[in-house]
Amino acid sequence: MDDKNKEITRNKTNRKKRYTIERIVRIKTIKLFKWGWFKFFKCLLGLIIFCLGVNLFIVPSNLYTGGILGIAQLIRTSITSVLNIKIGIDISSIIYYLINIPLFIYSYKKLSKSFFNRTLLTVTLNSILLAIIPIPNEPLMKDELSNTLVGGMLSGVGIGMVLSTGSSTGGIDIIGIILSKGNSKITVGSIGLLFNTIVYVICGVIYGIEKMLYSIIYSVFETIMIDRNHTQNIKSQTFIFTKKNPEKIIRYINHDLNRGATYWKAIGGYTNSETYITCTVLSKYERMRLERHMKDLDEDAFMAESDGITVKGEFKKYLI
Repeated sequence: MDDKNKEITRNKTNRKKRYTIERIVRIKTIKLFKWGWFKFFKCLLGLIIFCLGVNLFIVPSNLYTGGILGIAQLIRTSITSVLNIKIGIDISSIIYYLINIPLFIYSYKKLSKSFFNRTLLTVTLNSILLAIIPIPNEPLMKDELSNTLVGGMLSGVGIGMVLSTGSSTGGIDIIGIILSKGNSKITVGSIGLLFNTIVYVICGVIYGIEKMLYSIIYSVFETIMIDRNHTQNIKSQTFIFTKKNPEKIIRYINHDLNRGATYWKAIGGYTNSETYITCTVLSKYERMRLERHMKDLDEDAFMAESDGITVKGEFKKYLI
């Protein structure tokens, strides 16, 4: 009986140790990246979608993605074709990672440490996925335009998901985030499109106008999908109607979202009773956070929202 009790005690102690270690690892991970598991898996899923779009639709069509990866692909093509060197694997992912190293340093100096850690992890995972996802010898669809559009949409959705978690795929995304933080009219997608134009001009000169045009079509669709999925980039006007004083709601908007809000008293046209209307402008991501907390703030509140509005004047972006 004593041996049985000792075994039970030992098992309890081991479970407690495992729980303590797991808890320490989880806390350190959250502090290092300022990420929860949901955002990590959303980022990973976004990377998988992006890499599937590139490896299954764009690379087999001999097109170029633009950005740092596009430059890496041009260098790879120069090594394999121009210099007539045959390599068993697609080395563009390795070149892409090496080019990103100075940009890692730049992001560490200009942006937060947690953003640097997230971007380093994301770019590493992205490089691995690009290397291990098999590239078919022939495009999945016979029509080159179809491959271009599908590849562009998948890539844009994937990058948009990554950006919405507060990370980036490195390269031009880093520059786009830094510039868009300082100017509300600049978006990450538009910076990417501008840089891609330079890459595609080089592509057109070396590999022909047709490849250049299809690569540009890919880039345009990718840009549209990035800006539609990058929720921190979409501005939303929100009206909140409450019967109670909106003190708690405004406090949450001010302190948790770091935004301003205006409220006034009104008379309900249907009930003829006093009500409060709170108006605020948020990013779509911030508005979604507000929605999740409304039950705690005022479960009877009524919200009216409008996405994609134009904001002029001072409206700071919080992209990371």
